[in-house]
Amino acid sequence: MAGDIRVCFIGDSFVQGVGDPEYRGWVGRVLQATRVPGGEVTGFNLGIRRNTSDEVLARCWEEVSRRLSPGADNRLVVSFGSNDAVEEDGSVRVAPERTLDNLTQLLTECARRGMPALVVGPPPVCSAGPAHLERLLSLNHRLEAVCTRAGVPWVPVTEALAQDRVWRAEAESGDGAHPGAGGYTGLAALVLAAGWQRWISAPGHGPAVTPGAAGSPAV
Repeated sequence: MAGDIRVCFIGDSFVQGVGDPEYRGWVGRVLQATRVPGGEVTGFNLGIRRNTSDEVLARCWEEVSRRLSPGADNRLVVSFGSNDAVEEDGSVRVAPERTLDNLTQLLTECARRGMPALVVGPPPVCSAGPAHLERLLSLNHRLEAVCTRAGVPWVPVTEALAQDRVWRAEAESGDGAHPGAGGYTGLAALVLAAGWQRWISAPGHGPAVTPGAAGSPAV
């Protein structure tokens, strides 16, 4: 019995799908490909441009709680890190240790609420150069370790997209960071191939979200 499945996608501009002339991004394409027999899936895109993991954590539960239902199978998909690793004024916007701590806090709260979670790795930013990519690749391993400890699925995308000619060509012909429809199609394919259908079709676990959880503070 699948019933009402509600999935919040929270993160940065890549989650929002900035640059896609079709306005679907990878989130829309993944949802279009989702099939759950006996279930109705509602997706909520909560991506905000330039958001770091600090900002995602700060707003997560206020925004997510308003979109959940006590009787539904409520889920959270998280993707951040690309903005954290951007260098500004001689230092990265968010130190790697804090990025890891922010993800740990989010996944801990998901477990407390009984919400299945899934984490998608940070896409590369072509215009940020090789040093940014090196920082992201290093961060990937540590983010994956956080997911492993929490028992949460992890979808690696950074390296594959950095080597993807369509992603790179579209980003470089645009604003240097965001791809077009082809790049987001490739990112969606990585998420789907990593077991999305299996994850979304599996029964939810833990207690239902109670009405009192709405508006609870970020952890």
